[in-house]
Amino acid sequence: MFGYEELKVWDRAVSFAVMVIEASESIDTGRQHYRLIEQIEASSTSIAMNIAEGKGRFSKKEFKHFCYIARGSLYETATLLEIFHRKAWIPTNTYNELKSEAIEIAAMIKGLINSLQTE
Repeated sequence: MFGYEELKVWDRAVSFAVMVIEASESIDTGRQHYRLIEQIEASSTSIAMNIAEGKGRFSKKEFKHFCYIARGSLYETATLLEIFHRKAWIPTNTYNELKSEAIEIAAMIKGLINSLQTE
């Protein structure tokens, strides 16, 4: 087992990425916006990947740095979700569910960052 697999925030981030990818797969627009769809898939998967990469680093300082990157990817994903919702590419209930999950993951990442504060 890898150390990151023990982190609840990593597991939630993986599940969140799957949910985002599933939502993006249902997008059907008259004019396909493949770049935006690819971007939301990349940013949503980047959250868990950065947590995992940070956990594999040699210091708390490096791990914390990757947690900040993960949080940035989460914010990027949330912004794209907002755009997709305003364009009516995803239904309101899906948007609300994903936004709620993003808020909870953000709080978990913040808690993880706080736990990594150096003395």
